[in-house]
Amino acid sequence: MTTPAFISTADYTPAGPAVYFRRDFPVAADLVRATVKVTALGIVVPRLNGSRIGDEVLAPGWTSYTHRVHVSEYDITDLIEQGANTFAAIVGEGWAVGPLTWELNRENYIDRPALWTEITLHYPDRVEVIGSDDSFHVGQGAVRENGIYAGETFDARLEPAGWDRPGFTVDNWSPAVLVPWDLDTLQVTSAPPVRRIEELAPVTISTTPSGASIIDFGQLLSGWVRLTVDGPAGTTITLRHAELLTPAGELEAETLRQAAATDTFILAGTGQEAWEPQFTFHGFRYVQIGGWPGDLQPDAIRAVVVHTDMTRTGWFDTSDPLVSKLHENTVWAMRGNFVSVPTDCPQRDERLGWTGDLNAFAPTANYLYDTRGILTSWLQDLAAEQFASGDVPWVVPDVLPTSSSPTSVWSDVAVSLPWELYQEYADLDILRASYESMATFIRQVEGLLDDSGLWSDGFQFGDWLDPDAPANNPAGGKTDRYLVANAYLCKTTREMTQTARLLGHTEDAEHFAALHDRVLTAFHREYVTASGRVVNESATAYALAIVFDILTDTQKQKAGERLAEIVEATGYTISTGFAGTPLVSDALSSTGHLDAAYKLLLEQQCPSFLYPVIMGATTIWERWDSVLPDGTVNATGMTSLNHYALGAVASWLHRVVGGLSKLEPGWKRILIAPQPGGALMWARTSHITPLGRAEVSWQVKDGEVVLDVTIPEGAAATVVLPLHPDGATEEVTAGTHAWRYPAPVGYGQRAPFTMDTPLKEIAADPDVWAQVVEVFKIYFPGVPIDAAGSHLAAMPLSAVLERFPGGDTSEISRDLHAAIAPHEATLDRTEIPV
Repeated sequence: MTTPAFISTADYTPAGPAVYFRRDFPVAADLVRATVKVTALGIVVPRLNGSRIGDEVLAPGWTSYTHRVHVSEYDITDLIEQGANTFAAIVGEGWAVGPLTWELNRENYIDRPALWTEITLHYPDRVEVIGSDDSFHVGQGAVRENGIYAGETFDARLEPAGWDRPGFTVDNWSPAVLVPWDLDTLQVTSAPPVRRIEELAPVTISTTPSGASIIDFGQLLSGWVRLTVDGPAGTTITLRHAELLTPAGELEAETLRQAAATDTFILAGTGQEAWEPQFTFHGFRYVQIGGWPGDLQPDAIRAVVVHTDMTRTGWFDTSDPLVSKLHENTVWAMRGNFVSVPTDCPQRDERLGWTGDLNAFAPTANYLYDTRGILTSWLQDLAAEQFASGDVPWVVPDVLPTSSSPTSVWSDVAVSLPWELYQEYADLDILRASYESMATFIRQVEGLLDDSGLWSDGFQFGDWLDPDAPANNPAGGKTDRYLVANAYLCKTTREMTQTARLLGHTEDAEHFAALHDRVLTAFHREYVTASGRVVNESATAYALAIVFDILTDTQKQKAGERLAEIVEATGYTISTGFAGTPLVSDALSSTGHLDAAYKLLLEQQCPSFLYPVIMGATTIWERWDSVLPDGTVNATGMTSLNHYALGAVASWLHRVVGGLSKLEPGWKRILIAPQPGGALMWARTSHITPLGRAEVSWQVKDGEVVLDVTIPEGAAATVVLPLHPDGATEEVTAGTHAWRYPAPVGYGQRAPFTMDTPLKEIAADPDVWAQVVEVFKIYFPGVPIDAAGSHLAAMPLSAVLERFPGGDTSEISRDLHAAIAPHEATLDRTEIPV
């Protein structure tokens, strides 16, 4: 036979019905084994003799199709029948054909869905191969419309009976046509596919004020809805997905922008029918359902969680439930955005592989999941796009309507991500595979430096989404864009130097080391005083200079002091964007300002890490204030509620609060160094390293510190005992280890409340706050002190009292003293849950 080709229909209607393919073939009785390779330009659902092949969904996933198309391979021996057999497939538009980006540009790779397949039949004395060619037939069926952003329409009345089984009459079908495509792009990949991971039942089914039926699944996720229904033929059920409800309880579609995110199922009327879409996915928590016949029961509907089938490798929780929830939200944000490609968001007319988002989040991602497969595959696409266009693209795969250019944080993921993966897995092949891409980018930026050695020209994203940036200019934050660019260049040139040395590229290593020195010197000359002050007085500027080892040890201490002052001046609210947020907590804790880092972590006033949590978030938001305090959506047009980048603080939770980090690539040497603070009474974290599971658990209970540690075989660890009066350090080998010793006097007890205590600190203690609220209700009925705005939060209780009407405040002052004074500054949840 001839080599299998891509095939499609000769008559394709854009945005119209999916293309159905079929081919009959005989199988002799002496078959030993049968396999099939299959892929598509679009999304393919392969079938054999009426059964679905494999458990992949959204296959073949999204790659830079012009350069790489993933091929799936299955053993189909158990599905084969002696005699007549039928291979069939449905191919929808997917990423290859359908609209992408906010400009909704179609046909980014090809103008119609296309199938490629190769069936191999192994007999004792021969091998027969059946490949996709014009002997296949094409037709249509129930999938009438399909799009990644728009959703899917399935009319069950139009599904041809038996179309995917032997004996079907193809009189109304047409021969397939060959589609030109470079077959050298086909690759069998080791990257894990996208699969159904779990199902969630409805938490509530309610009726809105307008009469609409809303299902709340309780969790923002990526996937779709599976339903089971019985109704008359032609009954039309619509499922409109969204992340949020309006304050009035109606579906809020603002965060979707132009994405319709609506699935439609039209019943065949044949009794109980089960259906779920196959050619789309949505980012949603809520579903507005219309047209359901009869009463909708919870058992009839499920949310199907869908993402790349990565192995979970990291866990964390602590005594503060809000911090634990912040971490859980980070995990769900990663799950929702690792759907074949690491994307920015899963819900709106975007869902692109933005490089800056991943660069900020990579250390956290590598701790939480085994990312080798999906990220090394993504790096292959990055390199292919880079070499084709001359620039590292801002999104991978690159479908932007505008050209990319070299930028820090975004483009330099070409260097930082392979280096971060090497640190996690100690696999030099990762660096070898990416070396040309890494070196090409660094040399390109070297050519852009001015005579003083600074990167001082061209577009930069800067500290993207700094909360103080203008709403219409998210790159226009407080921190100089070129300071950010040059700080990251100090980092990437160092990583490039180390990579060249590890791989034995001696001349390159010397060149990149000299370049690093040049860039570092230029940074100091332009941005740093001799004492360690950074000319751009922002938290991001100081965090970059500290964490990237740009400063001397003496300068770091001065910079740390200034950073702590800046953070305190903002009331411990967040003042950083994509560039600074992953670093600011480390910059504080590494320079002796652990208390400030914890205050930053635990602050609840917007913008803060915990503000979205107290607002009910179940993932990480794109903006700190994507949802405003009144429950309305921030009207900037960039308000995704599922964006993992700002969840990068989870890495600090793992390493500093939990106390588990690596000292050598591949976790061969481990650092156990929890740094308790913020009145946390316990924390635990574990990570499945390449050598096995490492675990740390600490708690302060009954005046004692208890530390339990597990080190995997093949690793050794340095243990810095937390809260130890002597700062004791021990060296341990593989196995389980435990320590008990007295806790510092007063740990876990807050300072007593007084009339000078800020309102927000009192409000953080629910028991005391309840009594304070009751006192105000007695003296000022109808005045909602419990709804006090952020302008009062930082005020001392005495100053708040002065704002209320009336002359003599002695009686209310007396009762407020009584409300706050009796409470000992103790904390509960000292037991680690089993």
